[in-house]
Formats: sequence, structure tokens, C-alpha cells
Amino acid sequence: MVGMRDVAREAGVSTSTVSLVVNGNGYVSAAMAERVSQAMKRLNYVPNELARNFSRNETDLVGVIIPTIRHPFFATLTASLQSALYEQGMRTVLCSTADVDQDVSQYVDMLRRRAMDGIIMGAHAVYPADYWSSIERPIVAFDRFLGGSIPSVGSDHSQGGHLAASLFAHTGAHHVVEIGGPRTLYQTASGPRSVSLGNIQIAGQTTFPPIRYHLAFEQRLQQTGIHYDYIEIENVAQMEQFRNAAHLAFERYPDLDAIVAPDLAAAFCVQEAFRRGRAIPGDLQIIAYDGSYVSDLAGLKLTSILQDFDGIANALARQLLQAIPGRVYRAPDATQRQAGQEGTGLNGARPGSVPGSELIPMSVKLGESTRWEGSIEDLLSSE
Repeated sequence: MVGMRDVAREAGVSTSTVSLVVNGNGYVSAAMAERVSQAMKRLNYVPNELARNFSRNETDLVGVIIPTIRHPFFATLTASLQSALYEQGMRTVLCSTADVDQDVSQYVDMLRRRAMDGIIMGAHAVYPADYWSSIERPIVAFDRFLGGSIPSVGSDHSQGGHLAASLFAHTGAHHVVEIGGPRTLYQTASGPRSVSLGNIQIAGQTTFPPIRYHLAFEQRLQQTGIHYDYIEIENVAQMEQFRNAAHLAFERYPDLDAIVAPDLAAAFCVQEAFRRGRAIPGDLQIIAYDGSYVSDLAGLKLTSILQDFDGIANALARQLLQAIPGRVYRAPDATQRQAGQEGTGLNGARPGSVPGSELIPMSVKLGESTRWEGSIEDLLSSE
């Protein structure tokens, strides 16, 4: 393997001169740099990028920790996140905790050893807040609350829940079935304040911000007198559970006339409704929550509450790079960002309730799975 010494010998210069040319961290005359470059070409020398980055105390690597890449939401978000980080000169090291039963602490240890420049934490992990703050390295949370010193980015789930419930309220739904993840996640909280979610009491600041979706959704249904029930998917990494949840919704609640569910479960609900002869949207309305590619593969175009995948990814990249010393975030072209958005909703991120947190607006994409009275603009302006 050709090394710097070989290049130095070929160019007739010192090894330190070759190092300066390769790393670009010192003065070398144009003539000398050209001699080194030509020697590198003749020898087909490829610089050791890893070694160069370590010498600069940088790796250009970001650890991205998510529950699973099987789930359409996390698969879509990961694709957007990899693209957003690549545009900033960063590459991703992916940890899918549920798929490989990997311990989050292994990635934290890599960060402590400076084998990565930062971590985007999007998986559920029960650690005290001082665990994360003690790392003293760049960490940004996605849809998680890791402590007051850790910035976080997530969708404005209060807005999303309100939009979904308002759509059902405006179209005369009577019995809504809500399909979602395990509610035990919502109980990992501490503090003096509490809220009620069904039969679960949530104390203080939950570590799982998507609870805002369920709170806003159910509170809006209560205000309008719409009955609702909840069906739980225990493990979002097991795709068969989404199909089972759709089947259970019809078996357990034969009088249901509206369903809100993650994209995959919503798609299975469409299939289950077709098998049972239920007319969509006349007899049954279905809303998909997330808006990944699956919402267009159900057999009809699903009305969806959209999470802005590119908006989330760019916000996570920006928050992380701003926390890495010496890094400068380059904002993506505004026309490219707008071209990737679909649906109707509010524009512009807003601060969350935790200092340093950021909420990305959600929107509605109207499909064939809901009735509609009036325009989507009328709903948004009246709520």
C-alpha cells in the first residue's frame, strides 16, 4: 500500500510537506503542492481519510439511533436525514435498536471516544437526564425529551392531533378507533404536573413528546362528544402487529365509523374494510398519521396528517452542527425545500416548551378515505 513516505520520496520532498498538502492545514508553495499532487497521481495514492479526520479531532460521522428501519416512518425519516447530513459533509452510522437488539450505550461510548462527531437520538431509552448531560458531547434528540440541556426536534403533534380530530368532527364521525404504539412509553416521566390520557396518568414532563398527538386528539373528540377507543401496537418493529391491530379494530368495535392510525396500520384497515364490505368514505373514514409512501399504497389514496420529513431532517442536522465546534451549517436552497412539501398546514418551525426544542409544523393531505364538507383552508382557518 502506497503511503506518505512513498509520495515524499517520489516528489523529492519531506513527509511533513506531503502531510501539509494532503491535510491542507499549512502553507506550501504552489510549485511544491503541484509536485506532490503529481507524485500522488503517478503512485495512485489515496489519502487515509479516517486518519486525517482523527488528526483534526473530527470524523465527519454522526450516529443516528432509531427504534427500527422496518417501520415506514423511520425508514423515510432516515433517508431524509442521511441526505440532509450528506449535504453538510457528514455521513451517518445507523443504529436500529429493535432490529438488532443493540444497546444505546455502545453508541454513547463511541461518542465519548470521539469515534463520532455527534448523535441524533430517536429511540426510546430510559436513562436519567444527567446521563445525557454528563456525556458533554453533541447530542440532539428526535421526538424525545432527554433533559433540559439536550436540544430536541419533533413534529408539532398537538397540531397533528387537533387536525385529525377536527376533520372527524367536521364530517360527523360518531365512534373513532385510534391505533397507536404502547402507552407504557408515556409513563416514563417525572415532575409535579400531571395529565390524564385515557386510564393512564402522566406525571410531569414525559420523555415521549408524541403523547401530545394523543392528548390533543382525544381532548378534541371529548369536546365534540365523539366516542373513541384505543388499540395498542406493542412492538412497532413487528409489521404483523399492524395487520393484527387493523383486524382487531373491526372485530372489537363493529360500530366504528372512523379510524386514525399510523400509515401501515391505516393501509391494513383499508384492506380489512374492503374484505368486510365497508364503504370508504361513506360508511367508514380513515386517516393515516405520518404521511410516508405507504399512505399512497393502500388501494386508495389515504387522507393523511403529514409529518415534514425533510423539515425534521434539516432541523436535526442544523441543531447538531451548531453544537459541533468549528462546524457551520449551510442552509438548503429554499426552493428545494418548498418543492418537497405537500399538503396544507402552517409554515415555519416554532419553539417547543423545552428550551432549545423545535417543533416542525404538520399538514393535511386530503385523499379518498375521508368525506369532506368545505375546503381544507376553511378547517385550518377556523381551528
